[in-house]
Amino acid sequence: MSRQTKILVLHMKELVYTAIFLVLGVILVVLLVTMFGTGKKETPTAESAAYIPGVYTSSIDFKNRSVDVQVIVDKDRIKDISLVDLEDSVAVMYPLMEPTIEHLRDQILEQQSLDGITYEAENQYTSAVLLNAIDQALKKAAPSE
Repeated sequence: MSRQTKILVLHMKELVYTAIFLVLGVILVVLLVTMFGTGKKETPTAESAAYIPGVYTSSIDFKNRSVDVQVIVDKDRIKDISLVDLEDSVAVMYPLMEPTIEHLRDQILEQQSLDGITYEAENQYTSAVLLNAIDQALKKAAPSE
């Protein structure tokens, strides 16, 4: 049995190409794992967030005029409630709108809920209309299941 020494000749060009392709292959595998991996997606759910952060509006129609109730929420709380696009003619025809929304806003921001809201008997219809509009806006902000 004769053993012959085998000489392996590697060209530097082939080594460089092989190293580059190995590095690119590793990068491709890492990218594929991060893009299509089984990691959790961070979408708001009912357990993690009460609302989807944003500005939500709901409209109230008054005889050819419309008033928008705007509700601003972050992930877990109501930040602000206001009337937008309140024309002077609507403010004159319905003078209880602004004081009623301020009264309701104070209670809702304190309680962070529409439950247990109180209002005066003289403002009951205005309060009911505004609470309905606020509720519609909050339903838009609620995460879908």
